[in-house]
Amino acid sequence: MANTAQSKKRARQSEKRYAVNKARRSRIRTYLRKVEEAIASGDQSAAQDALKAVQPELMRGVTKGIFHKNTASRKMSRLAARVKAMAA
Repeated sequence: MANTAQSKKRARQSEKRYAVNKARRSRIRTYLRKVEEAIASGDQSAAQDALKAVQPELMRGVTKGIFHKNTASRKMSRLAARVKAMAA
């Protein structure tokens, strides 16, 4: 358990950051799930709209330190490829 005032404060801050990051991660996963559902349903226009909505959320996650830049880029690339393949 934290003993010094500094370590107590850091523990409090850590809890707050954890809650904020958890909410952000959950929000991003919700957007990702919407794209997955649109792809599964076979509705390309809905999938494209969901893909456009998820891109800024993923990149915001990068700037906030939730995801690594390459992870977000990889997710976007794979989703975009799957949506594009629906047209064929």
